[in-house]
Amino acid sequence: MELQSGLGLLIQQYKALLKKNIILSWRNRRSTIAQLLSPFFFVFLLYAISQALANQPNSIYDPQPLLAPPIPPCEDKFFITLPCFDFAWSGNDIALIVSIVHRIMNNNPARPIPPNKVKSFRTKEEVDEWLYNNPTHCPGALHFAVRNKTVISYGVQTNSTQIAKRNQNEDPTFKFQIPLQIAAEREIARTLIGDPNFSWVASLKKFAHPGLGASLNDPNEQAKLKSMLIQEVGPAFFLAIAMFGFVFQISSLVTEKELKLRQAMTMMGLYDTAYWLSWLTWETLFALFSSLLTVLCGMMFQFPFFTRNSFAIVFLVFFLFQFSMMLRLTGFPYKKKVAVIYRIMWSLFPPNLLSKAIELLAFATATAKSDGISWSKRSECSVPNCVITINGILIWFLATFCIWFVLALYLDSIIPNSSGVRKSIIYFLNPGYWTGKGGNKIEDGSIFSFLNSVPQVENKTPDDEDVFEEENTVKQQAKEGIVDPNVAVQIRGLVKTYPGKIEIGCCKLTRKSHFHAVKGIWLNIPKDQLFCLLGPNGAGKTTSISCLTGIAPVTSGDALIYGHSVRSSVGMTNIRKIIGVCPQFDILWDILTGEEHLHLFASIKDLPDSSIKLVAQKSLAEVRLTEAAQRRAGSYSGGMKRRLSVAIALIGDPKLVILDEPTTGMDPITRRHVWDIIENAKKG
Repeated sequence: MELQSGLGLLIQQYKALLKKNIILSWRNRRSTIAQLLSPFFFVFLLYAISQALANQPNSIYDPQPLLAPPIPPCEDKFFITLPCFDFAWSGNDIALIVSIVHRIMNNNPARPIPPNKVKSFRTKEEVDEWLYNNPTHCPGALHFAVRNKTVISYGVQTNSTQIAKRNQNEDPTFKFQIPLQIAAEREIARTLIGDPNFSWVASLKKFAHPGLGASLNDPNEQAKLKSMLIQEVGPAFFLAIAMFGFVFQISSLVTEKELKLRQAMTMMGLYDTAYWLSWLTWETLFALFSSLLTVLCGMMFQFPFFTRNSFAIVFLVFFLFQFSMMLRLTGFPYKKKVAVIYRIMWSLFPPNLLSKAIELLAFATATAKSDGISWSKRSECSVPNCVITINGILIWFLATFCIWFVLALYLDSIIPNSSGVRKSIIYFLNPGYWTGKGGNKIEDGSIFSFLNSVPQVENKTPDDEDVFEEENTVKQQAKEGIVDPNVAVQIRGLVKTYPGKIEIGCCKLTRKSHFHAVKGIWLNIPKDQLFCLLGPNGAGKTTSISCLTGIAPVTSGDALIYGHSVRSSVGMTNIRKIIGVCPQFDILWDILTGEEHLHLFASIKDLPDSSIKLVAQKSLAEVRLTEAAQRRAGSYSGGMKRRLSVAIALIGDPKLVILDEPTTGMDPITRRHVWDIIENAKKG
């Protein structure tokens, strides 16, 4: 079967991974829908807040005076419990006080207070006890004391806590306390003067104060409110929209890495470029939809921020922000006193640029007469003493994306993975990395083991004569540079050492010794043969396979697979194109079907599109999974998963197939059948 390579293979892998992302998103519909509709939710929340603020009290420049307010009926109080009383009072054992209270009741402006709406007590303590036992039956109380013939003192007792009901606030000071206070002072003064008709008119007035809301009939006030809301609250809401998608995408990437799904694809020859391009395309599609929906929702809810500023500018701000979202920090030191170099460094964090962009666009629509920023004026300053324009912010967004994307690709290669594998810091300077040529020497773009110096493995002469003879043969070939055309794999003194762990105890630091998992293997594996690596648990079989497939880095020594070194990044890239691997543990997507797995790996293994469906059907039939082809792998039994892993390893007729315990979990009949499949694959 003729296989593709180069750009054709890259495009095929890219399309297969993009299809995989679409399937995974469809199978996780709830999270996908939540991610897609998050802009509508957050913009609607902004709209709801703006409407709530618009219904708040407006700014008061010249408050109306409160003139001789009457004591209101207790039923006017919010959340009162019936039966209720307009007020309570103490001092009913003193005739003078009783007379004053009767006058308060009879002379109350607008309405006399009936006796059954007033509660009397002898002492203040009795009033307190009654109010404690009946907390919502009375809005306030008066306490009187006769000091002498010319002095009568009083006290007012009310609950000063403001409460709200149906968007209306109740101020107990003006509603209950002041009317009680004016009534008590009026009748005390008349009693002491001896004139029951003495005029006592008190006028109270609030201070002028700004309101939280805006007049619904004043376009200028509405524009100011919405501009203020977007400027103050908008950055957090728009960041939440971006983080919604960002978290989902990062979660998918991390899941594939932690479950070793990406590792499985890499072992089968996946290009890193195809992987990152598919992720970038998928993220771009979500960012496009999210940004478009954000702007359309803002226009639908009539925010001047969206309706007056250029559609293209607002869309690009949100799109490029999500596009470049790599880190999340706050703050924006764009002030002239801050050094230019620090401003440039801070600009590398996208949330800061978003905050500044929102500030500029909101200021441009702060009044009803503001026209916003048009596309032709994007390079002009819209605020006093501006340091950066909208055009500069758009350029910075694009630049930060390029910087962070290239940096992510680079760090992904040089930072050791969970197995300690990493590339050289200057791997991209090796011509073979770009051309794919070479790879038969360690120097051709080395793969490094992330270990400090470890003790050398002690050389021991094998006890078995055949093993000793094989070791000498391989050593001689390696020394003379002889390449045997009949050898598929040549292992040259392969050593794998795991570093000892450091344990910190109480006043004690203990370092465990290094563990030598593989202690120098010298071996030739001929072509067209079934080679079995046998040994007890812990002998290093799986570790040797991990080294040959590039999962784990080699500590010392080397291995050549069809002439390519496993310690060379270029060599390992070429090796993965010609091998198939069935790892010790099944590495599968639970929500992909068996058929979808084979289609994906067939595309990664560079099979032509026209043959993928037929090859997948044949492979499923060989491992007896035809009836379960449309079922998700998560519902497979352990034996079925192993059969699917074997089918994946054999797809594309690889030159070398590495199987680590391929028949684990299978019944005897299925085990025999799988071994027949492997035997037939060798003959083929």
